[in-house]
Amino acid sequence: MPVPEALHSRMRQLLLQYAVVGGMPDAVQTFVDTKRMDEVLQIQRDIVRSYEDDMIKYAEKKDKSRIRECFQSIPKQLSRENKKFQYSVVKKGSTASKYAGSLQWIEDAGIIVRCCNLNITELPLDGNAKEDVFKVYMSDCGLFVSMLEDGTQYDILRGNLHGYKGAIFENLIADIFGKMGRKLYYFHKDSGLEVDFVIRYKGKCTLVEVKAATGNAKSTRTILHHPEKYHVSHAIKLGDSNVGRDGQLLTLPLYMAFLLKEL
Repeated sequence: MPVPEALHSRMRQLLLQYAVVGGMPDAVQTFVDTKRMDEVLQIQRDIVRSYEDDMIKYAEKKDKSRIRECFQSIPKQLSRENKKFQYSVVKKGSTASKYAGSLQWIEDAGIIVRCCNLNITELPLDGNAKEDVFKVYMSDCGLFVSMLEDGTQYDILRGNLHGYKGAIFENLIADIFGKMGRKLYYFHKDSGLEVDFVIRYKGKCTLVEVKAATGNAKSTRTILHHPEKYHVSHAIKLGDSNVGRDGQLLTLPLYMAFLLKEL
């Protein structure tokens, strides 16, 4: 049953606010107290700088610059069409052997979360994950948005998202799933078939597509049409739309992502 339009509009706006504010306590309190995005942004960027300071302070000397380079490459990694983390984007000619430990340092610090590609869309997800093929998201979506250019926060609040829209909402859902305690997985094939997230939901392997606006979820529909090959019969599209269903594809507003508990 669709959400009443007035409530849907309000929930949508609250979600956009969360996308730019995130969940860091100082940023949230400043937003609650002032509603001033410039002050929230200042706090977020102070937090990002403190992360970078910690990288210099606590990491081994040989790793300091590499850790910062990995961290600072995240917006660029997520702006690409194929968001698979590539060490060559960190620095031209870079390899996993040189930078993998630096990326692990950032993950261990809780700053980022990995989303591993799957060999096949089938349970158990952990057993089918490719540990060396992954995407990287910021653990806090608000901090990710703060790393983008000035004005991005206001664009998001107005729904004017430009080229970063996919990255912003994927990171938002990664943030929500991460706070639910979910491990993150996605599915990508060289043929171009890609699904943003794959989750265990109600005991079944379930595809999750994230759309900033309405979209046709082409890859998801392709997989659903070949259950004998992909072993999937259910999918969810999270987007800027109301509740609906089209056959095996359930559409939910982005703000309902937290309801997809692992059962």
